[in-house]
Amino acid sequence: QERLVESGGGFVQAGGSLQLSCTVSRRAFSFYAMGWFRQAPGKGDRNLVAVSDMSGGTTSYGESVKGRFTISRHTTFLNAAYLQMDALKPEDTANYFCVAASKPVVWSIVGAEDEYDYWGQGTQVTVAP
Repeated sequence: QERLVESGGGFVQAGGSLQLSCTVSRRAFSFYAMGWFRQAPGKGDRNLVAVSDMSGGTTSYGESVKGRFTISRHTTFLNAAYLQMDALKPEDTANYFCVAASKPVVWSIVGAEDEYDYWGQGTQVTVAP
């Protein structure tokens, strides 16, 4: 089965930027939606950060990241997605999981983990005050 491979996490000062990347490990495989969830330290729940449809024309963001984070899809290979994170805050510190859906998602419940059947291992983002 294909795996999602994340990269780009790391340590940054508040106000800085990072870009996360997510690709499929093996053959070209187009996902209907790709995005990220995050899990803050000591928290059990994972929350939607951003998700994009296949074309990049439809996106959804978590309220706390709107206006600061931007999700995009690779223009040629629909099995890659990127998350540009600007104006980072300490509260953005979390483990970020790439997610993907091999079937059409229900956009009214796009924040539900069950909509995604592929999950990456996670990449840590730490934002210092």
